[in-house]
Amino acid sequence: MTGFARAGDTRGEHGWTWEIRSVNARGLDVRLRLPPGLEALEPALREAVARRCTRGTINVALDLKRTRAAAGFRINRAALDGLLALQAALAPQVDPAPPRLEALLGLRGLLEDTEPEASPGDDAELRAALLAGFERVLAAFDAARRGEGARLAEIVGGHVATIAALTETAAGAAALQPAQVAERLKRQLAGLLEDKAGIAPDRLAAEVALIAARADVTEELDRLRAHVAAARELIGAGGAIGRKLDFLAQEFNREANTLTSKSADIEVTRCGLALKSAIDQFREQVQNIE
Repeated sequence: MTGFARAGDTRGEHGWTWEIRSVNARGLDVRLRLPPGLEALEPALREAVARRCTRGTINVALDLKRTRAAAGFRINRAALDGLLALQAALAPQVDPAPPRLEALLGLRGLLEDTEPEASPGDDAELRAALLAGFERVLAAFDAARRGEGARLAEIVGGHVATIAALTETAAGAAALQPAQVAERLKRQLAGLLEDKAGIAPDRLAAEVALIAARADVTEELDRLRAHVAAARELIGAGGAIGRKLDFLAQEFNREANTLTSKSADIEVTRCGLALKSAIDQFREQVQNIE
C-alpha cells in the first residue's frame, strides 16, 4: 500500500527531518538515504520497518543539518599566498589590480571553520535521538497505511459482494438450463425431421440428459461461493492479506472461465462475462493491498 509521513526535531546544534514513503510491491524493499557518517543506523532502521511492513518499496530519507552558526573563521594563508603569487605571475595577461575582498571571500577553501564539524555518527546521544524520532514518524506512517487499508477494504468488499450477487444470478439461470436445452433440441429436431418419423421420447430424454450433464456448472458455482466466503473472512481478519487475496482472484477467474465455457444458456454466459469483469476489478485493487 502507499503511505507517507514526515516529521522533524532538534537536539543541541543539530536539526533533522525524517521522511518515509512507500508504494506497493511483491516483496519488502527498504531503501535508505542517510547523511555520511550515519551508516551504522541502517540495521536498526531496516528492522524497525520490517516489524510494521511485510510488502512494499519503502523509501526512507533523513535530512540532518547543524542549527548553530560556526564559532568563527580563519584565513587559509597558504591558499591566499598561492592566489597572490598566481596573480603576480599572470599580471602581464590579466588586470594587475589587487583582488577585491568580496571576490576573495567567495573562493572555496580560503576561509576555514575554526571548529571543524565532527561526524554525526560519533555522537551516541544524537544517534539515539534520531532513532527515537524515526520510531515516531514510522508510527505515523503505519497509521496512514492502515487508514488507506480500511478504505481499500470497503472497495474490495464491494467487489466481492458483486461477485457473490452475480454467482447467485448465474445459479438461477443455470437451474433453468435442462428445460431450455430440451425445448431447443425439440425445435431443432422438428425442423430437421419435418414429416419423417419422430424420435422416441426415451432417446430424446437421454440426449437432453447428456447435454445437461456437460453443461452442469454446480461445482463451479459451489467453488465461487466458497471463494466469496474466504475473501470475506480474510478482509474481516485484516493484516497482511494481499497475497492471499491475489491467489483468490486467480481462483475466481478460473471458475468464471469454466462457467462461461460450459454454459448452454445465453443468460449464464452473460453472468460469466460480468463475473470476469468484476473479478478483474477485484484483482486490480488487490494489487494495492499488503
